[in-house]
Amino acid sequence: MSRKYFGTDGIRGKVGVGPITPDFVMRLGYAAGKVLAQTDASSGSRPTVLIGKDTRVSGYMLEAALEAGFAAAGVDIMLSGPMPTPAIAYLTRALRLSAGVVISASHNPYDDNGIKFFSAQGTKLPDDIELAIEAELDRDMQCVSSDKLGKAKRLDDANGRYIEFCKSTYPNELDLRGLKIVVDCAHGAAYDIAPHVFHELGAEVIAIGNQPNGFNINDRVGATAPDALALAVRANHADLGIALDGDADRLVMVDKFGKIYDGDQLLYLMVLDRMAIGPVAGAVGTLMTNMAVELAFKELGVGFIRAKVGDRYVLEQMLQQGWLLGGEGSGHLLCLDKHTTGDGIVSALQVLSALKRNGKSLDQCFENLHLFPQVLINVRVKPGFDWQSNAALVAEKSVVEQELAGQGRVLIRASGTEPLIRVMVETSNAELANKMARRLADCIS
Repeated sequence: MSRKYFGTDGIRGKVGVGPITPDFVMRLGYAAGKVLAQTDASSGSRPTVLIGKDTRVSGYMLEAALEAGFAAAGVDIMLSGPMPTPAIAYLTRALRLSAGVVISASHNPYDDNGIKFFSAQGTKLPDDIELAIEAELDRDMQCVSSDKLGKAKRLDDANGRYIEFCKSTYPNELDLRGLKIVVDCAHGAAYDIAPHVFHELGAEVIAIGNQPNGFNINDRVGATAPDALALAVRANHADLGIALDGDADRLVMVDKFGKIYDGDQLLYLMVLDRMAIGPVAGAVGTLMTNMAVELAFKELGVGFIRAKVGDRYVLEQMLQQGWLLGGEGSGHLLCLDKHTTGDGIVSALQVLSALKRNGKSLDQCFENLHLFPQVLINVRVKPGFDWQSNAALVAEKSVVEQELAGQGRVLIRASGTEPLIRVMVETSNAELANKMARRLADCIS
């Protein structure tokens, strides 16, 4: 069955426009509550969910709507306030709750928002549960009797619990003393958490993007705008910088010179560090992972598989292969021996432990990795346009791939959120990549 509301990462959209409206979100809470109540019925326990959010002003409205929906279905609610998405995944599992819910639109601007769910195990909801929730949404909303209504309470120690969890993923024999780190919280969910984690491990921390006002989340700060971090690192003569996004599941880092390192490079460094400890069978990237990283893994004897774009698909491949490391160039990085989902803070700690173990600075770790230039052109098309039905484009793609002769890649794919065709060419020659990408884009336009 195809999904009507759920995408690859929950339900997301513009606030005030369906489905991100208070009436729909209340019905969503009710539908999810009914499904959870049925699932938990066999255990005889009353279902309880944890609701967290990022710092968007719309979070207050949507939180209240979700709370009402869950309560009407007879589900108890715990409220954490602003918390990173991976924190909700961890706390749901640690507190043995029925599910976790995050109100966030991740790296999007403040006037977007969304709802995503985690299972009792701290993982994305299985497909059959999402489909069951969608089926329940099509039914009329009722309300349990007053004696069965859900109750809500605040989880007062959520921040402290999660800070301690993050610190536990860093090796006990190491600390961060002697490092000056700039931490950019994107005015998002980690604003009152991330600086404490790195400080309590011994680093001198300079926090930026830590003054949320409901409207400035991801606004020229954070992992999607790392230039602000690069400037702050240089201005403060810091050793490195860490940038998270609005819900703190993405990571981008900056060295002392202000050079930016994306998820592809950080995944490579984590694999190298793990290899110094023991064998690494393989790692999972995506269709967009830089070819230089794939070739580097091949040279190291490390298996590599490309998943579809999206951390959900990366995780699926990791579980299928039994591998522990994977990620996307955007900064979603997964370390399944540390957490069940992508976590920007935990990923940063894995990179920092690698630096401490090898005694190198961030820039020194990438002396032997030279990324291929990637040229990406977005071509606007009519909704429903199928690029594979364009004979000229298909033929030109074949010609370009023959010219590259295995020394580069071509990727053409439809955007999942906009009427765009994304044309990407990567090869060691930037000028050649640009010309080839333009040739392909011209076939569409």
